[in-house]
Amino acid sequence: MRRREFIKVIAGSAAAWPLTARAQQAMPVIGFLSSRSPGESAGVVAAFRQGLREAGFVEGRNLAIAFRWAEGRYDRLPGLAAELVNLPVALLFSAGGPPTAFAAKAATSTVPIVFSAVSDPVEIGLVPRLNQPGGNITGMAIFNSSLGEKRIELIKELLPTAGVIGYLLNPGNQGSAFEANGAHAAARKLAIDLRVMNAKSENEIDAAFAAAKPNVNAIIVSGEPFFDSQRERIVALAARYGVAASYAFREYVLAGGLMSYGTDVADMYRQVGVYTGRILKGAQPADLPVLQSTKLDLVINVQTARMLGLIVPDTLLARADEVIE
Repeated sequence: MRRREFIKVIAGSAAAWPLTARAQQAMPVIGFLSSRSPGESAGVVAAFRQGLREAGFVEGRNLAIAFRWAEGRYDRLPGLAAELVNLPVALLFSAGGPPTAFAAKAATSTVPIVFSAVSDPVEIGLVPRLNQPGGNITGMAIFNSSLGEKRIELIKELLPTAGVIGYLLNPGNQGSAFEANGAHAAARKLAIDLRVMNAKSENEIDAAFAAAKPNVNAIIVSGEPFFDSQRERIVALAARYGVAASYAFREYVLAGGLMSYGTDVADMYRQVGVYTGRILKGAQPADLPVLQSTKLDLVINVQTARMLGLIVPDTLLARADEVIE
């Protein structure tokens, strides 16, 4: 009996389905490598699929996707990237920031790579330039260094008397040192004492919040994939310790967080889905400039502010793209 090869395709709660070797030859297979977990990534996966549809690719019809999830453990990414390259795949999509993108880049110099949500990709050495990334890699960038400065300004506007602000960073993320430098520079302009809080595990997140409570007036949480996968835990810790916290993404505020300023994540994944489709049609990653996310949203949860005993200034509410009552 001829042996049949199968690729397990899993996305969130979607059912797995088998793909025979003959079917693999009939349609391209994308490797979807993520540092996150499938359950909390359902929204971005849906947005990615939407972008693929806009480019003319529908999963199961003329495209297959093989998913690999690191579940927040960055040390698993190199092995998972190698698995996908060896399937083989026609393209490797790296979701979840710098750790995933660097793992994909290390795994192959020939398979096209599209990355998403990578902060400051030139500064951290992922690509040499934005307009002509060169090689086999392109994608979409976010700029946490500059956005961190804006988040500090916003939390200071909400809490004018705040003199000490904590900044939660994951030292396992290649962009953390660069982001910390930008945050310190921004804090000095506002005469704020910035305390970097490092955490790269659930226990370290818990410990960081517990240690910060007596010493800081507010906390800014970096737009970092592991933190994003732990957003409900982080929001709950901020509530438990009664600390005002600002986040990078709207999803934190929907989960009960106080305020967010940053990229529309779903729109970003939709755009890189379109990019992926262009490469599947023959475009070369080296010729496609790195996209820069320009859609930024300020979201404020007024109910959470009341629970913290805060009054949000009318000037801040007027600038908000969304106010959650």
